[in-house]
Amino acid sequence: MRSRFASIAVVATLVTFGTAGCAFITPQATTYEVETSDGVNADVGDISIRNATLISDDEGELASMLVSFVSTSQSDELLTVQYEDSTGKRVSQKVSVAGKQAISSFGGKDGDQILLENVSKPGSLFPVFFQYGSEEGQQVLVPVLNDSLPEYSGLAPTPSPSPTPRPTTPATTTPTPVPTNPDTDSNSGE
Repeated sequence: MRSRFASIAVVATLVTFGTAGCAFITPQATTYEVETSDGVNADVGDISIRNATLISDDEGELASMLVSFVSTSQSDELLTVQYEDSTGKRVSQKVSVAGKQAISSFGGKDGDQILLENVSKPGSLFPVFFQYGSEEGQQVLVPVLNDSLPEYSGLAPTPSPSPTPRPTTPATTTPTPVPTNPDTDSNSGE
């Protein structure tokens, strides 16, 4: 009788584990955050950085950051965007981020831009450091893309045209006639 109960317990245990589909030892896929876009996300204090992407020309000489910032702070903040360009120069710029759950977006066709010079070529990851106030900053590896995909068409920055030098002609001077006063004319015979 004991062997019968033991065999029933073993069969019940095997059926329980067999029908559970190994869920007891498999990690749940819903516990991992997956970024479903081309950009990357990060958090610095009360500011959330969402979908940060660099849209660049083909050589990486000039890039526009396509990004949205969401701040839970009650006041506007000045966020520092810092990077080291391909020449080794450290570059910093300040960006105003609206508070009170407002979304501050940059890099769109009609919006403000955050321009970065001398970044890496499209297809690479470029380190950008974000920080504001006394909060600890965070370095994020931002993907560099070009505008060949339809959703990024027209978003790559174009360099400002430099003025074309024009040849100058030397200034010519023409003599200005001096008016004569008839009262002081020496030929009047007086």
